[in-house]
Amino acid sequence: MSEQVVAHHKYARVSPQKARLVADQVRGLAVQKAMDLLTFSPKKSSELISKVLNSAVANAEHNHGLDVDNLFVVEVCINEAPSLKRFRARAKGRGARITKRNSHITVKVQEVS
Repeated sequence: MSEQVVAHHKYARVSPQKARLVADQVRGLAVQKAMDLLTFSPKKSSELISKVLNSAVANAEHNHGLDVDNLFVVEVCINEAPSLKRFRARAKGRGARITKRNSHITVKVQEVS
């Protein structure tokens, strides 16, 4: 087994709960199959995870000299990033807090012969 190659996207503007729905579908697949699934998924997080996966594949190919055809998605980790706090006007002059959640997306790929 070769080493794992990592790519990150920090402070992605998607909630971790929504991103994990897509991440669960991709985890453990071959890279080509995962890219096909992400390409045709209608969710916003699929585009973000796709970019990180492309970056991990490029890292594996150029920095570590691994064969792209034998790469598998070992791990897709969606962690919570700091939230943006906003206020929205409510009745009687009050304000309600709105939290806009962010994510840290990490993708690890590994070559399996």
